[in-house]
Amino acid sequence: MSATDLIKASLAALTAKKAGPTLYDLCDPLLRGAGPGDAHLRTFYKTAVANIALRPLMGRAGLPALADPDRFAALQGAVRAARDEAAPDWAAIGRAIAPLIDAVPQAHPRGPRLPAVTAMPPLGEIDRVIRACAAQLLGSFTRNKGYIPAYAAFNLIGDPDFHGRDLVTALVGLEARTYKNATLLFNLARAFILPNKPIASLLNPPWRGFAEPMWEPVQIRHRSAYYDAFFAEALMDYLGSGLATADDSARARTAIAAMIEFCLKTSRETVKHPIDGTPFDVVTALVPPPDVRMSKFFWRLKSDLGFGKYVPDCDTTACSLSAATQFGSLDPMLDQPFLDFYAGYQVAPGSNRPPPSVDINTPLDFTGGIVTWIENAAGDRPFGNDLDPTLNLDVLEAAFRNHERWDIVGTERRRDFLRNVVEFHARLVATGAFADPRAHIYYLPELYVAYFGRCWAAFQALPADLRATIDPDGDFATMRGTILAYVYDDLAAHEMNPFDAALALLAIAKLEGDRARFAPALAAILEAFGEGGRNGPYKAYEWNKMKTPTRILVGSPEVTS
Repeated sequence: MSATDLIKASLAALTAKKAGPTLYDLCDPLLRGAGPGDAHLRTFYKTAVANIALRPLMGRAGLPALADPDRFAALQGAVRAARDEAAPDWAAIGRAIAPLIDAVPQAHPRGPRLPAVTAMPPLGEIDRVIRACAAQLLGSFTRNKGYIPAYAAFNLIGDPDFHGRDLVTALVGLEARTYKNATLLFNLARAFILPNKPIASLLNPPWRGFAEPMWEPVQIRHRSAYYDAFFAEALMDYLGSGLATADDSARARTAIAAMIEFCLKTSRETVKHPIDGTPFDVVTALVPPPDVRMSKFFWRLKSDLGFGKYVPDCDTTACSLSAATQFGSLDPMLDQPFLDFYAGYQVAPGSNRPPPSVDINTPLDFTGGIVTWIENAAGDRPFGNDLDPTLNLDVLEAAFRNHERWDIVGTERRRDFLRNVVEFHARLVATGAFADPRAHIYYLPELYVAYFGRCWAAFQALPADLRATIDPDGDFATMRGTILAYVYDDLAAHEMNPFDAALALLAIAKLEGDRARFAPALAAILEAFGEGGRNGPYKAYEWNKMKTPTRILVGSPEVTS
């Protein structure tokens, strides 16, 4: 959004006609200031939705439906129950708010189809972009004194795929009360924002392409092992391109080594195998200060926003292990039998493990998939559990890269574990659900296809007999064809921003697709080169996200590079 557009949108939002009771009319009598009930709910209300920045906007966002005193009283009753009851009926609370969310359906943007692009750009232009992106990563690592940042931004408009029934599911399935509180109030605020177009347009302006640009004025800078793993992999690819100078190569290796150490040392956490209690070292995405590189203000705010307790996850662990393996790390952590550990988190018929409790991407068949969150040593699991398809690709990719070290088909249990994960993906791709944003928790479909490309490349590097053992029905080849068709005919055939284009290019390249099909993605990347201004070659876009407690986007200009 340009400065002029921002001023116009702000003026329209601040002068919008109040059309009924507002969030503050509803909640101030219950949650403002000190009083009885759950203290965190009051704190969160003050911090996140009733702060000095939002009050002028949300104070104009009225709901005509709440002019009905019975509906107003019922909604207040739901908030009061969340505040006062020791064990609230969260399903009933969610059902009171759900119709307000569903009253204004949201949709993902859909850009126009592009004219066919067939001309490949000069190789020198491609090299120029690669060198500029690598220079940004290396320069950022130096400027930030040993790390490359990413940013988290909260978007109160919510996620288009998070419907009223999903709110009920989340409020019941999340475990930490603080996280339930955050999800409740963010979505209550969302119910007031969606019908008020001037305010909704200010908070969620239109954009080009699929991945959302990160323009929110408040972005929380931080460091995570998940990000470091992918920054390290990008720099390893740069080293492999033959474009790095001797100086760049030395700087890149220094940065990669530091990031791998952050993943395997700084972010290491010991947990217990969920079934037999065997100790395992895994990787957590958020470590305490000072290593998280988050300001003291935002670290304190993190607890107020419901993230007071964070636990490791299967995805960050897998990506860290993969990056370390690619760099040739010999850390003993890599020698643990990780397939045996991940098998404890696999959804399987007859298992004593509970199924995903925050199953907001139903009606997927989760059988064979691996859930996200790992209980810490104390057994805490504040976010309940969910299951994201892209995470499952990352686990497979790490397993394929470590096939000898982990002896991945050395036991019947490990072989069956891998086959079941492959079958989970085969169903997802065969039904076309992989292309539906609702099927994903933390990623867009374009991330899934790009990460499938990474997984395919690692699979193809396996010995032929091992590939046949893991995939006796040839599911990988079938999935490859379907996903390439999606990239050719859908993702790369529509208007793309440079982040979309980079993912399309990654998918085609890793899947050994038609090189002539690189042209549309390369054209979009070259056309946008320089859009980042002083922040780098490109702007920040949605890399991954959360749907609870609200829509939270993660990315940075460095991530795009």
